[in-house]
Amino acid sequence: DTVRITCSGSSYSEYAWHQQKVPGCGTVAVIYGSNKRPSGIPSPSGIPSRFSGSLSGSTATLTITGVQ
Repeated sequence: DTVRITCSGSSYSEYAWHQQKVPGCGTVAVIYGSNKRPSGIPSPSGIPSRFSGSLSGSTATLTITGVQ
């Protein structure tokens, strides 16, 4: 199955989807709205290709495929 999570903001918003592996600990930005990371920010390792991001207007979507 495929799951899509959306987030809407203003036309000037920037979007990032974060991963938190341990409750109470920090997060890591893994997917940006346009699926392009800002320059100077390294891509974290271990993020499966089934996670992707897209941006349409002021709505960002996180898509996860292969969900059981």
